[in-house]
Amino acid sequence: MQFGVIFESQHLAMYLAGTGVALQLLLACLVLGGAAAIPLALMRVSAHRWLSAPVWLFTYVIRGTPLLIQLYIIYYGVAQLEWIQARWNDVWPWTAFKSAFFCAVLAFAINTCAYTVEMLAGAIRNTSAGEIEAAQAMGMSRWQTLWRVVLPSALRRTLPAYSNEVIMMLHSTSLASAVPAVLDITGVARSIYSKYYLPFEAFITAGLIYLTLTFVLVGLFRLAEGRWLAYLQPRAAG
Repeated sequence: MQFGVIFESQHLAMYLAGTGVALQLLLACLVLGGAAAIPLALMRVSAHRWLSAPVWLFTYVIRGTPLLIQLYIIYYGVAQLEWIQARWNDVWPWTAFKSAFFCAVLAFAINTCAYTVEMLAGAIRNTSAGEIEAAQAMGMSRWQTLWRVVLPSALRRTLPAYSNEVIMMLHSTSLASAVPAVLDITGVARSIYSKYYLPFEAFITAGLIYLTLTFVLVGLFRLAEGRWLAYLQPRAAG
């Protein structure tokens, strides 16, 4: 083992920069995917099939295909279309497709959105009838009940499952190195491996970084669950 090479200042700086890229990818895809997931989840649980069916098809296709394939389709497929390339210098939003980082964020956001939609839709369906009856007894309309009671309750109850999704997306950001110009943690490990032929050292270091980030995320979600899901915990006997 030659970890001395890994601990050289320039390589530590590369891993630090790669960690920053991975966190940027994660945050961007979670924000975009989460924002899109809320209205789509409401459509998913709609009694109108013309609203729910397209969302079901979207989640079925995205969850049924590998994320790497989706990334390739966006970066090597959609972004390389002549129609888009003819406009990506001056026509928004096609200008964004010039960026490999944007293509990676878009692929990750679409993927996490599909999984989040199904988690949130399931939580909405499982809302306690007592909560809805209490809201109706207070004179709330259907939409007021949805926005003030059902949706906040579903978001809280989705936290445990969503924490797993966030961790999976953190690990999935390693796929970003499959496209050029995105040097995340895995991309840095590949770069060091190709230059020094130190596969164990390079990728073990990358794995330890992912493990540390996962530990931090688990801790943050436990704190969030302890605050927002405390009412679900069994009460101690008096």
